[in-house]
Amino acid sequence: MLEFEPITLKDLDWCRNISLAEDSRSSDFGFASMYMWDGRYKQKLCRCGDRLIVKLRYEELPFFAFPIGTGPIEPVIRQMKEFADFRGWPLRISGITDENRALMEQKFPGCFVYCDDVSFFDYMYRTESLATLAGKKLHGKKNHCNRFEAENNWDFVPLTGELVPGCLDMLETWTNENADRLSDGIADEHDAIVRGFGAFEELGLLGGVLRIDGRIVGFTVGDIINSDTCDVHFEKAYTDINGAYPMVTREFARMLQREHPEIVYLNREDDMGQESMRRAKESFQPEYLLKKYTARYLCK
Repeated sequence: MLEFEPITLKDLDWCRNISLAEDSRSSDFGFASMYMWDGRYKQKLCRCGDRLIVKLRYEELPFFAFPIGTGPIEPVIRQMKEFADFRGWPLRISGITDENRALMEQKFPGCFVYCDDVSFFDYMYRTESLATLAGKKLHGKKNHCNRFEAENNWDFVPLTGELVPGCLDMLETWTNENADRLSDGIADEHDAIVRGFGAFEELGLLGGVLRIDGRIVGFTVGDIINSDTCDVHFEKAYTDINGAYPMVTREFARMLQREHPEIVYLNREDDMGQESMRRAKESFQPEYLLKKYTARYLCK
């Protein structure tokens, strides 16, 4: 029987090795993302051969994440089914990409029914597109950046441990200013940011800080999750400063071009099912949406 343990920083190395072997662009599989969002999803981990099984809860329902890694998948899913049966749960597997689905349909034909997890589709952008904001569709973003540069004495610097306290102060101010419109999902995001900053160096996170006259007015946090993709976990900027948000986006993309030229894509994650966040992410013209599915086991 599978045995699960709560996620801790001690799991970082072996989980990250398995995640890198999967080489997925999905935001679901990076250790930093799992660790930071543990308060929302209450995850527990189990190693099964060269695959990682994550057990989680969403809307009070038990799920497994797709078992990433290498090696045969059939015995792993059979053990997941055995565990679910023992607990009296239906076997549900979430975070399934198109590649994962093709593998499951090949190995378990007709055994699963799949549904789109639209709220969890990842918005994928080319680094070059966000770094240049070129083209007619991004002209408005470029104009906002031009105005910001003209009106402010600004700089954008790499996020380091020394700057984390200032970013936390800014986060609290931002949260208080936007409290009236915060949803439960945004509150969960706040907690995830705080958890991530608490282990910033251990997690190997990277990011950038936007400042005006030395005052922090925006920041972004991410990490490299596969051979060509950086997962942008969080972006925050003061909404009353014109151009601050697109500046954070543009400057982080430019920083990655300089320091990590292998990064072709920025995964700016999902929209949490929120209309305002969907519009904001669509406004930057994603290259494509990385689809995800949830599967439910049907076979006896």
